[in-house]
Amino acid sequence: MREDILHFVWKYKKIPTVDLLSTKVKSIRIVDVGTYNHHTGPDFFNAKIAIDDQLWAGNVEIHVNSSDWYVHKHEEDPNYDNVILHVVWEDDVPVFRKDGSEIPTLELRQYVSDNLLSSYKKLLHLSNTKFINCEKELKNINPFVIDNWLERLYFERLEKKSAQIQALLKKSNNDWERTLFIALLKNFGLKINGDSFLSLANNLDFSIVRKLHHDVFQLESVLYGMTRLLNDETIVDTYFLNLEKEYCYLQKKFDMDASAVLKPEFFKLRPSNFPTIRLSQLANLYAKENNLFDKVVRSKNLTELYDLFDVSASSYWNNHFTFGKPSKKSTKKLSKKFIDLLIINTILPIKFCHTQKSGKYINEEIVSIISGLKAEANTIIFKYKENGLAATNAKDSQAMLQLYNEYCSKNKCLQCAIGGTLLNGIT
Repeated sequence: MREDILHFVWKYKKIPTVDLLSTKVKSIRIVDVGTYNHHTGPDFFNAKIAIDDQLWAGNVEIHVNSSDWYVHKHEEDPNYDNVILHVVWEDDVPVFRKDGSEIPTLELRQYVSDNLLSSYKKLLHLSNTKFINCEKELKNINPFVIDNWLERLYFERLEKKSAQIQALLKKSNNDWERTLFIALLKNFGLKINGDSFLSLANNLDFSIVRKLHHDVFQLESVLYGMTRLLNDETIVDTYFLNLEKEYCYLQKKFDMDASAVLKPEFFKLRPSNFPTIRLSQLANLYAKENNLFDKVVRSKNLTELYDLFDVSASSYWNNHFTFGKPSKKSTKKLSKKFIDLLIINTILPIKFCHTQKSGKYINEEIVSIISGLKAEANTIIFKYKENGLAATNAKDSQAMLQLYNEYCSKNKCLQCAIGGTLLNGIT
């Protein structure tokens, strides 16, 4: 038995609400199950329970065994002083309040139907599934339920990303421009060089970026120099040597310390994602746009965001991917696909975080932007499609990643609208 099924039974009233008996043979009538609490503290707040015809208002705590009360040390936590009913699967020990009075206990096992329990066990029987528990029933769920759940999941994922922005903002003493720079630089590194670029952002005084923003060459020299991409005595390329000379000058001028910066990788990367290319593109972005954060926040649609990030690497990189090695000529412009990733992982989280701080509401604007982006293509999204749930845009694909990572893979079926729907009609 798991606690989540007991929460489900109580929340959706899968037991009679009248003619119940406590383990001490007191009559119980459920007037209001209360509000489900997803955070710390009792499981349901503000319930109303009639016990021996006396109406009580307070909180309800749910456990598999009543002894779990002491396992979780609730007797030491004042948040549990107002529990009026202890709901358990099995009552193995009495539970007392601080004043010595016993908390009434309702034992659920005599009231929950075998039909509901067997359906729950079937849902969680992993041996019959290849991907997720409800894969056989997924295509039969009402589209209205799916659409509403996916939108909620998208904002759950967005809030998680925004929490990371808030942590950066706190470290930056509420400097939004610096926070955006750090978040952008990390995401310019993608998965392989994200940590390297983040270490660069954390060790580069953003005031230097502000001072040099008008000069792409100087910005590049700092970014390449601090990541030790200029530490190669075998390269005699004029552009490389000039960057090296400029960095030596700026390093002394601003007393920059790159000792904690991780050197980026080239291995397993497509040439367009080489750190040499991405750092040049970032330098050109900051040279092109003064007060980038303000323009990000003011951007209302995809067209404005695409215009904002319409940048290319410096002309040297038109026929290079690495220093000193010529390649076929091509303009190293930020691709639409890459900008989409920046919008998903940086721009929308920072816009959402900023509006929360300022008390504004732009959820419709955010939904409009994310819905205009193509759905991401990865194994998880493909498997959902195989089982009848297709992503039509990036909002859906982001929501599905949240669904899989936080619900499906953790067997939290009863906290999911889909799993809840499958069991809610069963009595």
